[in-house]
Amino acid sequence: MTREVDVLVVGGGPAGYVGAIRLGQLGRKALVVEREFLGGECLNRGCIPSKSLIHASLLYSDIRLHGNEIGVKGEGTTLDIPQMQSWKNGVVEKERKGVEGLLKSAGAEWLKGAVRLTGPTTAVISSSGSAEDVKFKACILATGAYHAVIPGFEPDGKLILTAREMLELDHVPDPLIVLGGGVSGVELGQHYARLGSKVTIVEMMPQLLPGMEADLVRELTRSLEGMGMKVLASAKATGLSREGDGVSLKVTTGAGEEVIHGQALFLSIGKKPETRGLGLEAAGVRVDAKGFPVVDDRMATSQPGIYAVGDLARLPMLAHKAYREGIVAAEAIAGRPTKWSYLVIPSVVFTSPEIASVGRTMADCTAQGIKAKEARFPYIALGRAHATHEEKGFVKLVAEEDTGLILGLHAIGYGCGDYVSEAALAIEMGATVRDMAGTIHPHPTFGELLGEVALLWLGEPLHVVQRRSGRLGGP
Repeated sequence: MTREVDVLVVGGGPAGYVGAIRLGQLGRKALVVEREFLGGECLNRGCIPSKSLIHASLLYSDIRLHGNEIGVKGEGTTLDIPQMQSWKNGVVEKERKGVEGLLKSAGAEWLKGAVRLTGPTTAVISSSGSAEDVKFKACILATGAYHAVIPGFEPDGKLILTAREMLELDHVPDPLIVLGGGVSGVELGQHYARLGSKVTIVEMMPQLLPGMEADLVRELTRSLEGMGMKVLASAKATGLSREGDGVSLKVTTGAGEEVIHGQALFLSIGKKPETRGLGLEAAGVRVDAKGFPVVDDRMATSQPGIYAVGDLARLPMLAHKAYREGIVAAEAIAGRPTKWSYLVIPSVVFTSPEIASVGRTMADCTAQGIKAKEARFPYIALGRAHATHEEKGFVKLVAEEDTGLILGLHAIGYGCGDYVSEAALAIEMGATVRDMAGTIHPHPTFGELLGEVALLWLGEPLHVVQRRSGRLGGP
């Protein structure tokens, strides 16, 4: 017998489960098929477990570095990595159950298995050693992405590790080599450095976090090096050898060639859309040169009735972008006039200090011929920063010079991942610097930084001394 379903959702990650929930709210019943665990890569192998471990290592580091100064004696503070992992696993399990409950409340069904499309409206679900034919009215593909691999650097789960294994370690690899200075490489590399590992990050591009605002990256790099980490930018890995209980990485830089030894190598060079075994060709779904299914502004693929969302669909690979795409696909299926439309997508890097960015940089404005100016306000001028031992960092506001229209905000420092949302809303709503400056921000908070940097941009600073000449006031 062929099972007939209303909407087949392939993948239970952020895009898939949110799409299924929205479908239920709109009166459409979804069947969600997930190969591993509900929540996908983000909940199980990425966002949530990594931030749980990062929180633990920050607590450990803060007590050891600053405890005595503020009257919290840190002598005798020790690490219990298995307990840390147990706590992290508990957080993940709670989140999984939460997703399962949300799907149930939305009337969605889910099962563990793999899906292969066999036509424009048909598929085979492989589950628990058996196969079942399925016919669907609509389908949302949300299979996510998989870790990219360099030939000769294939992960083995012991010496060459991906983020999956790095999040499950019951020990601190020391020394640790991180190949790839993107978000995951920098976040987890610093996490293990806080736990005592000697960490070297090797990045092929001229800076860590390629594409991120250069001033933010320079500040972060100084912090990483200040805590003893080694950063090699514009460095190419040319060879790898496994040596008993360790590895050696051959690296070429502008200064020549060197060999780095480590107990383990964390391979963090990005991801590719997970289309393997999905049957896109049989379903008539066209992909682009990078392997992403081609989608329109309603997340529809080239095959009517089939939609692609999340990491599978296109860059950037961010959970919050995936949430929105799942909603757009669900509403499109339900006949709503919804489209994927936005001005900005904020991004956050959970390092210490934290990084957050949204909208245009000054470099973007210059390249696009936009007449803009920026202001930069330091954390050290903020009362809350002094009260919490978080004085490193700054926030930069970019706005159109003649009108004061807010174009971008870029920050490095504690809590910026939370207050960047205010800047994203300001850009989406067409707010000006005067609007932001005139908004009363509660004191003492890190959110005050937005009001302060707006006043500085206008030439009316209250808590820093303005060193440039010129009239006060502005748009």
